[in-house]
Amino acid sequence: MTPTPRLMLTIDYESWYALSRRYDHLPAEQRRVLDENFARNAIDPILEKLKDKKITFYLVGELTEWYPELPQKIFDAGHEVGFHCQVHRPLTTVADIQHDFERSAEWRKKYNVRGYRAPMIKTIEDLYPLLKENDFVYSSSLYAPTGTRLKKENVWEFPVSTYPFFGHPENLQASRHMTPALLLGGEFPYASSMMSGLLPKTIFKIIERELKKGLSPIIFLHPYEIIKPEKWFRRIAQDVAKHPLLYPFTLSKAAFMDELIKSFPISSVIDFVNESIHADPKN
Repeated sequence: MTPTPRLMLTIDYESWYALSRRYDHLPAEQRRVLDENFARNAIDPILEKLKDKKITFYLVGELTEWYPELPQKIFDAGHEVGFHCQVHRPLTTVADIQHDFERSAEWRKKYNVRGYRAPMIKTIEDLYPLLKENDFVYSSSLYAPTGTRLKKENVWEFPVSTYPFFGHPENLQASRHMTPALLLGGEFPYASSMMSGLLPKTIFKIIERELKKGLSPIIFLHPYEIIKPEKWFRRIAQDVAKHPLLYPFTLSKAAFMDELIKSFPISSVIDFVNESIHADPKN
């Protein structure tokens, strides 16, 4: 039996500074000072907004070291605890990915983490054997048309959703991240929080249309788009000035998220993955 269509709402749970690449290689203690308790303080109001709807939080692992109560609150509220990375930065080599997995092994085991999302939705094909070795069930680390699911090295890939204008693409190998080539190839990455910042009404209509077709979109937001950090504009202005495409990520999506929760059936990714796998006798 095919799982019922639903919107899989996910939050890539990271600090406000993760939007900028300026802080990637600072010492951990300096990043913690920069966070100023934002990641800890944002979780309660986000959980309150969700009420009884269950979603997926892909956590940056070092936040669980700074604020051990963070994953526990998510877990206790019945949401899926997934893994985003241990330290937020581009991860495009086997060595870097494996190092992240080794550093995060203890807390991932504690919270039975089975889902992974690569930072910036950008990864490599060599990721999938590493996921299998580290007991992941699925990844959501590509962009692909709504309803796509792939099996790689006995690990499932459930991509972040795009809307294809010219038919289903043939090449679904990593890396499939947001690039001009993706857009020129006729795919609209509507599930990116960049697009919901620019075109929230359009994104809402696409989700509605996809659900009516029996498809289940996967969309993501960030905590700093839902709960505004203190001194937000001043902190991020330099980065936006240099990289204007960051601007949509600085806009509030709190009302957009509220509307999604109110209007659509919501699910965590792991619940949908489990239902999908069990529904297919070939699995």
